[in-house]
Amino acid sequence: MRLIFMGYHNIGYFCLKALVEMCQDLGDEIVAVVTHADNPKENIWFAQVRDLAFQHHLPLYQPEDPNDPAFVATLKRLAPDFLFSCYYRHMLKKPVLDLPARGALNMHGSLLPKYRGRVPINWVLVHGEMETGMTLHYMEEKADRGDMVAQNRVPVTTEDTAFTLFAKMTVAAEQLMRDTYPLLRAGQAPRVPQDHSQASYFGGRRPEDGRISWTKPAREIYNLVRAVTHPYPGAFTSLNGRKLFIWWGRPLAEPVSPAAVPGQIMARILGEGLLVATGNGQFLIERAQWEGEPEFLGPVVAAWKDLTGCRLE
Repeated sequence: MRLIFMGYHNIGYFCLKALVEMCQDLGDEIVAVVTHADNPKENIWFAQVRDLAFQHHLPLYQPEDPNDPAFVATLKRLAPDFLFSCYYRHMLKKPVLDLPARGALNMHGSLLPKYRGRVPINWVLVHGEMETGMTLHYMEEKADRGDMVAQNRVPVTTEDTAFTLFAKMTVAAEQLMRDTYPLLRAGQAPRVPQDHSQASYFGGRRPEDGRISWTKPAREIYNLVRAVTHPYPGAFTSLNGRKLFIWWGRPLAEPVSPAAVPGQIMARILGEGLLVATGNGQFLIERAQWEGEPEFLGPVVAAWKDLTGCRLE
């Protein structure tokens, strides 16, 4: 079997690792690894697919546009049997998807048909889901709609952040690849159509999408904070025109005073942090950072005492 692998990030790295090891045992060949050049504006906290490709002396490509006809022609000459896309960020068009004789497959970070689209791991946390998973599916031109081969379910705890959940999902993705590739090459893998009536779709998130709306319940604010805390850009609010990042906190069920308005700072709790009114319940800020200044723990900052009664926006 001849494989083209397209991938990025930790999930791409460890899925490629699994394929490299299986191909060595089975006598198959990875004829091309396609990945991204890094964005200098992005926090590169994850493993690099290109490093693994270099380590195993695999042919590596970093095209700006994988759908460029000249690049498609290059891939066609490789005569692939399978194409695997694992957290590769470009949408692939039909000429690329038609290249492999036995199918083009994608490793998607949700339990399809739920959470189609970009950054599903972050979206799952934003919406407070208690379960997610990885899905290996055949690709179509429309995102994440193709028939499914298999899924690997992953529990989500209330303490999970995007970082910890991504680690769980990476393990699940690697195992799913190890379980399914032998079935695919033997022609024994299932192919299950998705129920499109149950589908949900979410687009990519931008740093500015991290702004906290204090009119929402404290639990929803907590879900946003844990979905975008380190190493992601962070949830934020503002006070007197200054941007304040909220890196961690927790929701409290205690009712808000009828006189309080959402975003109002209710109290500084010694040894804990800053208590803020929300649309339902209160939120305790435990770790924060003024833009352009060092990050700090809420409990140890004496200046918090001057903020009681002020309103975050």
